[in-house]
Amino acid sequence: MAENIIIYCDGACSGNQYDENVGGWGAVIKREDGVKRIYGGEVNTTNNRMELTACIKSLEDVREDDLPVALYSDSAYLVNCMNQKWYVNWQRNGWRNAKKQPVENQDLWERILTLITAVKVRFHKVKGHAGIELNELADGLANRGMDELADNEPGYSKVL
Repeated sequence: MAENIIIYCDGACSGNQYDENVGGWGAVIKREDGVKRIYGGEVNTTNNRMELTACIKSLEDVREDDLPVALYSDSAYLVNCMNQKWYVNWQRNGWRNAKKQPVENQDLWERILTLITAVKVRFHKVKGHAGIELNELADGLANRGMDELADNEPGYSKVL
């Protein structure tokens, strides 16, 4: 399957260990006709939630294109879940993990699973902060999402 759309997405969180923190997400969506950059931020979140949000916002943007997508992320949490199909057991076990604990971020995982039924996506793991141009750009957008949070409503998103 040749991918016609390439996505690099990333999440970030400052003060991840504290209740009062800020997070950002960013994505670069490359189509034949150009490149689109999207980003946003939230308060009281986690790095993993921002990684998943970046994926969701990206897939929402391309869901009507009906073209194959290659999605690149430095989040092992996201890529391994999708490629190793962790979600199959989670669903079978009533959204409980192997330790019988509730699966974290169930709301976001369910949204991703809904989106991938409409979009043909292959997930690829990339090394973070390794000089991969579009991944570095997605990281910068995630950080911009955090930086601009003070000037926007929590949960905002922007398109460049």
